[in-house]
Amino acid sequence: MSGVDVKDRTGSVVGSFELDARIFDTQINVPVMHQVVLAQMAAARSGTASTRTRANVSGGGKKPWKQKGTGRARQGSIRAPQWVGGGVVFGPHPRDYTQRVPKKMKVLALHSALTDRARLGDLIIVDSFEMEEPKTRVVRELLAAVGAGGRVLLVVEGIEDNAIKSFRNLPRVHLIGFDQLNTYDVLRSDVVVFSKASLDAFQQRGRRAARTGVDEVPAEAEAQSAAPEAAAGTGEEG
Repeated sequence: MSGVDVKDRTGSVVGSFELDARIFDTQINVPVMHQVVLAQMAAARSGTASTRTRANVSGGGKKPWKQKGTGRARQGSIRAPQWVGGGVVFGPHPRDYTQRVPKKMKVLALHSALTDRARLGDLIIVDSFEMEEPKTRVVRELLAAVGAGGRVLLVVEGIEDNAIKSFRNLPRVHLIGFDQLNTYDVLRSDVVVFSKASLDAFQQRGRRAARTGVDEVPAEAEAQSAAPEAAAGTGEEG
């Protein structure tokens, strides 16, 4: 276990939080992170592209001209691929791009990503996100005070309604619940910011999984959080 400073909204250190070494101090496994991220991005693909083969296009029931004697190349149907309006050869058809990833790999990849952020000093803990009313200016000043710049992944407990309404107005901030934390979003961000409550809830969730012997992985909405733009939900500026 290692301690990380807990900061208030002014950036002052108001305490320390003990990180679970099983989550934030593991051996970083790059190949596993790579495979899990690829699977998340693949799951985000809609797979709805479709083309018509010569069996699906209309017309072409009659031979265009007789086989011999015309001086032209022999043709069997005007819906053959070489004709304009004909069928498409080897075109895309609706399919599912989802890749199966074992739960243990998802857990290992997430822990590796969080360990990387913690070791680089890109893990920030704020004592609370609670606000009396939504104010985007206030949360912008909060992020500046705690040193959270670039792409920010903000992990919330889910009950900080006013803070959530405020943070979601910032284009380079992606909000996510502690139970939806996933490898792609962690690696895509420059800084991961937890509230003290959300980090405690996240670690408690991991401990319960360890006690029961069941790998409890984030309920990753892979198709939602993996897409290069929509998945991260940053709406970044140029």
